[in-house]
Amino acid sequence: MRLTALDEVAESIGFKRGQGVAEARAMSPDLDVIAADEAADLRFLEAIADWCDRYTPLVALDQPDGLFLDITGCAHLFGGEQALLDDILTRLFHMGLDVRGAIAPSPGLAWACSRFGGPAVSFQGDEARILAPMPLACLRLTAELLLTLSKSGLKRVGDILGAPRAPLARRFGPEPLLRLDQALGSAGESVSPRRPVAILSAERRLSEPVGEEDDLLHLAGQLAGSLTSGFEARGEGGLQFELLLFRVDGRVFRILAGASLPTRDPARIGGLFKERFAALHESYDAGYGFEMLRLNVLQAAPSLQHQPDFTGEEDEDGSFAAFVDRVSARLGPDCLRVPVTRESHWPERASVLMPAGEAADCLPAAGEPRPPPFRAERPLRIFRYPEPVEAMADVPEGPPVHFRWRRALHRVLRAEGPERLAAEWWIDGETHPTRDYFRIEDEAGRRFWLFREGLYEREAGVPRWFLHGVFA
Repeated sequence: MRLTALDEVAESIGFKRGQGVAEARAMSPDLDVIAADEAADLRFLEAIADWCDRYTPLVALDQPDGLFLDITGCAHLFGGEQALLDDILTRLFHMGLDVRGAIAPSPGLAWACSRFGGPAVSFQGDEARILAPMPLACLRLTAELLLTLSKSGLKRVGDILGAPRAPLARRFGPEPLLRLDQALGSAGESVSPRRPVAILSAERRLSEPVGEEDDLLHLAGQLAGSLTSGFEARGEGGLQFELLLFRVDGRVFRILAGASLPTRDPARIGGLFKERFAALHESYDAGYGFEMLRLNVLQAAPSLQHQPDFTGEEDEDGSFAAFVDRVSARLGPDCLRVPVTRESHWPERASVLMPAGEAADCLPAAGEPRPPPFRAERPLRIFRYPEPVEAMADVPEGPPVHFRWRRALHRVLRAEGPERLAAEWWIDGETHPTRDYFRIEDEAGRRFWLFREGLYEREAGVPRWFLHGVFA
């Protein structure tokens, strides 16, 4: 067992991360050890990252105990870099967290300053002066590489800052120079946000916290109204929305709502979240209230404006889409499914059931022809998996004379076919056998859809018969 994290008292005694617990107890018998829970630590770090969304949407995890915030273009909203940093550290301190932070032109320099005592705010051009007295550990190098550098007498950044680069690269590899360039800002290093960046966003900071559902829905409708101009400028409407509720104690609630058709109507957007609140019931706790709300548009699509008729009502598609949105928001996106055709002649792939809210993107536009992927008649009911049957045919490639399905014998009175379907080689490969489909009617008037898999003496294996569907 080894120490993975230390508080300030343990650091003052002289304990180190990675030190054995037995050795630490010998140094201090009163040592209090708690079992580490990496999953819980990650959840806590993600909760802090959610809280930091109030400052910038570009928040990335620096596991196991750090965060990167890209505040480009955001600092002026809080009074400058220093004011923003003070606000973050003060708020987290009042939550009971001991946090260190720094703002710098590059992620590497900010990481070094926050962990090794650099200036709180640094500016472009000061990177070399700030890094020179710091230990090489500030460059985020591995422990093995730091030990190798230390044995060579290189312990501070200044030792390699002006040294010839070619000998360093040959002896220690490219990592030290890459990390140095990233900290200096001469090599690019991107911050990958943990959540997708919203297409459009609107937020409201409240002077007094609110917790009532009606108040939250009213504010959500106001935020949706403020997005209208952005939608009109882009010629789009929203398909997926996200409402963020920032509680006063730091917890953040995310509520997702989707629309089946692009919309920019504030009333309709507010109605989506009304249904979502009704579905959530008691799964969210307002506590002492929410101090900030933000409405994000995660997905948008071109929106076509429909002209209303003389009564002021629009076409019926809008009312149907509103019904789909309400039901999906209340019962979940998979509660309503509609069949959607696909460009495939293979029966199992010719159509698929999709959530009604997602099927709108797969349907053709109004007036656009929609040719079927097949020409012959198809049964009303097609089995998901063809069922094997025992069949007897007069000629090798002719229709069956009788067949046995589910222990019942059916004698064929009429037959149509065959309809030959070759495999889609770009999906199934060239080894998949060919199918010959027949429309069969038995002596009782029941109609079936059978196929023979494989061709006699032309494809490997013995042909087999399957029942794939039944007609009305």
